[in-house]
Amino acid sequence: MRQIDLNADLGEGSPHDAELLTLVTSANIACGFHAGDAITMLTSVREAIRNGVAVGAHPSFPDRDNFGRTAMSLPPTTVYVQTLYQIGALAAITQSQGAALRHVKPHGMLYNQAARDPLLADAIAQAVFDTDPSLILVGLAGSDLIRAAEHYGLATRQEVFADRGYQADGSLVPRTQSGAMIEDEDQALAQSLLMIEAGEVQAVTGERIAVRAQTLCLHGDGPHALAFARRLRQAFDEKNINIIA
Repeated sequence: MRQIDLNADLGEGSPHDAELLTLVTSANIACGFHAGDAITMLTSVREAIRNGVAVGAHPSFPDRDNFGRTAMSLPPTTVYVQTLYQIGALAAITQSQGAALRHVKPHGMLYNQAARDPLLADAIAQAVFDTDPSLILVGLAGSDLIRAAEHYGLATRQEVFADRGYQADGSLVPRTQSGAMIEDEDQALAQSLLMIEAGEVQAVTGERIAVRAQTLCLHGDGPHALAFARRLRQAFDEKNINIIA
């Protein structure tokens, strides 16, 4: 039986967090640099634990004004310590609630830059390793972030996106370009199933490229996020795709 982890970015101010936590298997919780604060982290952790959802940290560049989507050129040491700081904050809150942090998934532009920048990817992977070598590092399938994690001996989960367009090299279409977001639910659902069942995705240029789908991101901040999450779960049930953290 095929299986997939269904993850969502939470603690970012979306009104659907509580409902989404009944549908996903992993939660990436904002750590304050792009969204959230100590109270939202605590609330999200408690709700995730109550629903049996794996808790993960969602560190970002320090960019609350643009939701972590501003490109930055920071020294690797700065990225390392900022990532360490954010993971540590959420790990402490999670531990206080009798649970353990399971994974780390960078957010926004930090995620996208680390996918193609070996030095940035290394800084993040080292921060994860130095926090706890048993943590899983989530990154774009086939990216530099996955390779950096493997260098440190970290477990990885290669991530794919239901609602993002792909380029021919396997990277995501930048949000500033046409085709970056898939607005049509039927298209997003078809793309999700293709990636999980066939290990392929169709790039915006038309060709199919190989991807390894271990965890599927569901963006929780869209107006139809909850309805789409339910459609995904129903489709997975019909296709006998097991959903597991």
